Amino acid sequence: MAFAEKFLFTLPPVEIGGRRLKRYHVTSDPAGIEPEVEKAAYALLPELLPPAEGTPADGAPAAGFVVLHRGGDTGAYLNAYSWVWDNVLHFGGGAAGQPVLGCPDTDPAHFVRVDRSWIGCVWELAPLEHERSAWIRHVLAPDAPDLAGYLGDALPSGTTEVSG
Repeated sequence: MAFAEKFLFTLPPVEIGGRRLKRYHVTSDPAGIEPEVEKAAYALLPELLPPAEGTPADGAPAAGFVVLHRGGDTGAYLNAYSWVWDNVLHFGGGAAGQPVLGCPDTDPAHFVRVDRSWIGCVWELAPLEHERSAWIRHVLAPDAPDLAGYLGDALPSGTTEVSG
């Protein structure tokens, strides 16, 4: 089985459902993800996030990150990672164009929620190590959480290759 890294695009953060979210796009297309796939994915995103209110009074901001992955076939995948309870990462997933995951058709812009315990494929997991370290650096380690610092500390655009 041949493996090839994919392109990683870092986009500006957005606020959805009271949460500030960093955004990463993964694709083998150097032009990026099709606008209609991105629009459809972000329309599903509020359903994948836990409520921003009602978290323990730990002082941690309502934040997280999103990985939108356009597969090499008809599939597209949306992974929403939200920091909750101070230091826990919540996951919500969606997919489009992949009938084996319960998608109704092969349209990569027809997203549905996916309730599996999968948290991401090898390309989608590339941002995880960086995001863990950034959360510690800007939210857990300082005397007061620095949400702006966290949001500004993103994995740079390039490829999904992680040094290690």
